[in-house]
Amino acid sequence: MANKLAIVTGASTGIGFELATLAAQDGYDLIVVADEALIDAAARDFQQFGTEIRSVEADLSTIEGVDKVLGEAGGRQIDLLCANAGRGLGRAFLDQPVADWRRVVDTNIVGTAYLLQQVLKPMVARNDGKVLVTGSIAGFIPGSFQAVYNGSKAFIDSFVAALQNELKESDGITLTNLMPGPTETEFFDRADMLDTSVGTSEKADAAKVAKDGWDALMSGKASIVSGLKNKLQAAAAHVTPVSVLAEQHRNMAEPGTAKS
Repeated sequence: MANKLAIVTGASTGIGFELATLAAQDGYDLIVVADEALIDAAARDFQQFGTEIRSVEADLSTIEGVDKVLGEAGGRQIDLLCANAGRGLGRAFLDQPVADWRRVVDTNIVGTAYLLQQVLKPMVARNDGKVLVTGSIAGFIPGSFQAVYNGSKAFIDSFVAALQNELKESDGITLTNLMPGPTETEFFDRADMLDTSVGTSEKADAAKVAKDGWDALMSGKASIVSGLKNKLQAAAAHVTPVSVLAEQHRNMAEPGTAKS
C-alpha cells in the first residue's frame, strides 16, 4: 500500500520545516511548498526518512499558486494538510505600500481559505483526513505596528473555529488550530522587525512549537496554544481592554524598541 500523502506549506524554514520533518518521520509522502528556492534544499533533508518527497515553489497568495500545489498530488488522495504558510509585515500601516499589505492578506487569508476549501471537500466526502492550520495568539491582540498581520491571524483563528463547528458531524475529520507566539524563525527578519523589542527578544523553539501542533493534531484536539507564557498571554487577552492590548503591542512592535 502506498504511503499516505501530506502537503506542508511554508516548509522551507521554521515551523513548517519542522512539521514536514515530523510528517516524513511518521511515514508520509510529502509535497512541501514555499515561495522561495530554499524549498528544494529542505526537500533533500526530508528524503533521509525514506518517503517520497516533492518540492514546489509556488506563490500561495494566488489561486494559481494554490492550484499548482494541488496539481502536484497527481490525483492522489491528500491525507494530511499542514497549512502553515504565512507572511508578516511590520511598521506603521499608513507607511506600508498597498502591494505589501495586500500580499499579507492574500497569503494569510485568501490563499489559506482556498487551500482549505479544496482539500477539505474530498476529506469530508470520505469522512477521513487531518488538517493543521497555523494561526497565532496574535489573532487575539490588536497589532499596533503589525496591524494587517494580526488582523489576518484574527481571521484565521475565527475561521478555523467556525469550520470546526460546520464539520462537527464529520467525526473522521480532525481540524486543529496551532496558535504559537513569537517563534525563532525567519519571520521577523522578513517582516522588517529586527529593530523591535519582539524582533530581538528570546523566542520559542520552532521544533517545540511544531511538535506541540503535531501532537494536538494526532490527538484530535481543536486547538493548541504552544508554550505556557503564550497560554497566559492568550487568556489575559480575553479580559484585557483592546486599547490596553494595542498599547502593549506597540511597546513590542514599534520600530526602535529593540533593546540594545
